[in-house]
Amino acid sequence: MTARTGWGFDAHRFGGEPPIVLAGVAVDSSRGLEATSDGDVVAHAVIDAVLGAAALGDIGSLFPSSDPKWAGADSIAMLADAMDRANAAGLAVSHLDVTIVSEDVRVQPHREDMRARLAEVMGLGPNQVSVKATTTDGLGLTSREGVAAVAVVTASTI
Repeated sequence: MTARTGWGFDAHRFGGEPPIVLAGVAVDSSRGLEATSDGDVVAHAVIDAVLGAAALGDIGSLFPSSDPKWAGADSIAMLADAMDRANAAGLAVSHLDVTIVSEDVRVQPHREDMRARLAEVMGLGPNQVSVKATTTDGLGLTSREGVAAVAVVTASTI
């Protein structure tokens, strides 16, 4: 068995159709995020982390935004596909740590639902999924224009 780590990042601007969806959970019904898919920055960051740990490329190589078939796609379904590919490549994810970066999208009321949804789609227990939030104290993209997420997965080869 070989230990692996994967890291992912994603960010989207405010805009598009509501709601804002994070980790498959609608967290803000008054705004949306501009994206080809549903704009779920958490799922997108986790996809890149999983693919990175499995050395299978990145989200753009599997789900290119230039392909119209991904318009409005459910990012949690995309994550399930990435997990299937990683598992088929002999990778077992054992832990996920996510940080959501936003000045005003409230994570705390939805944290446990997000953890449960990610655990479900990734085949993990709730104690193997961490979801945190932070701000940039008024600096940069996430203070004025959107939401970002960073994800790290710990995994091993099987």
